[in-house]
Amino acid sequence: MIEPRPVRDSVTEYSEFALPNDANPLGHILGGKVMHLVDIAGAMAAMRHARRPVVTASIDQMTFLHPVHIGQLVILRSSVNRAFRTSMEVGVKVFMEDLTTGAQKHTSSAYVTFVAVDKDGRPAELGPVIPETGDEKRRYEEAGRRRQYRLEQRDRARGGTRAGPLSGA
Repeated sequence: MIEPRPVRDSVTEYSEFALPNDANPLGHILGGKVMHLVDIAGAMAAMRHARRPVVTASIDQMTFLHPVHIGQLVILRSSVNRAFRTSMEVGVKVFMEDLTTGAQKHTSSAYVTFVAVDKDGRPAELGPVIPETGDEKRRYEEAGRRRQYRLEQRDRARGGTRAGPLSGA
């Protein structure tokens, strides 16, 4: 069995300035840039858990709650919510910080699914994640429900069906 790791071992914080090169004509960082940063921060947390390379399998819906302006700091906080056989769900929260005032604001969140891979690029088994706090235990349970829903959606897209608690079957 692969060694279990606590959620805290995967916790990652990544930050980057919002620069003019990453902005739209209104001076707001591009949504695609934020999504790119979410993928990077998520991959860091996933690799900390897996201790091997990972690939992005899916990203859940992203809603942009507030814009990030040029010159502000983009802060991304990520951790593994739950690990399955070869895949894991990572939660990523995005914040902006106005460095002149210290004010921070939550701007978006996403759940990203990563698959651990071996040296040949094939899926590799993962050890379980150990939730310790109340929030980690809640995210762990919710991740299981989201995974069931994702698998049902994937099967529907492929033309099959998957019976489960969310499928109505």
